[in-house]
Amino acid sequence: MQAQVYKSESRGKADYGWLKANYSFSFANYYNPERIHFGALRVLNDDVIAPSGGFDTHPHDNMEIITIPLSGRLAHKDSMGHTSYIEKGEIQVMSAGKGIFHSEFNGSDIEALNLFQIWLFPKVRNVEPRYQQIALKTLEKKNELYQILSPDKDDEGVWIYQDAWFHMGQFDSAWQGNYQTKKDGNGIYLMVIEGEVNVAEQQLTKRDAIAISDASEIKIEALANTQFLIMDIPMNY
Repeated sequence: MQAQVYKSESRGKADYGWLKANYSFSFANYYNPERIHFGALRVLNDDVIAPSGGFDTHPHDNMEIITIPLSGRLAHKDSMGHTSYIEKGEIQVMSAGKGIFHSEFNGSDIEALNLFQIWLFPKVRNVEPRYQQIALKTLEKKNELYQILSPDKDDEGVWIYQDAWFHMGQFDSAWQGNYQTKKDGNGIYLMVIEGEVNVAEQQLTKRDAIAISDASEIKIEALANTQFLIMDIPMNY
């Protein structure tokens, strides 16, 4: 097993006034040659967007883009004709494929919006762009990991063009469990959303992360009431 801990405060940071960003990997004006990507995981941005602030229309191609609001709601519009709000308790995915344009704004003029935006390299390029958005309430299980993303369109959660699986969980203090990778050779990137956990004998607190490779299973222990996201990621990128 190889494990690397990334403390919350070590992330790249930017303050644009309307946007306060925390970058797990090199992005925009933040560049760290030791943090370019983790396998197919290219971007994990922890953004706080001010009321009515947002990103004007801009292009993407050949990227799987996943958005998970943690508080507030996101207003989305794209060149595929989708206009929607994505709120806490939901997940959105866009397969940019051969090219899309979209805009993203805080859907409130009163409350700040906090979200994770995650980009993965796809395993196939230049597909027809697609959009999917679902509520997670029907998937949530207290003190159990629940799947929110996979490569299988008939499986639980959203699906993408990549052999990746995402799980989330909300756990009471003292919970213990194991996570097994879904595909041989995949790595694990775990981000603590809230609380405190012990993973691979490493203690992590809010917004700390751990990147694990060469391991098919990890043990996790909740040291406080906690919530975390597990990303099961192909490493041959």
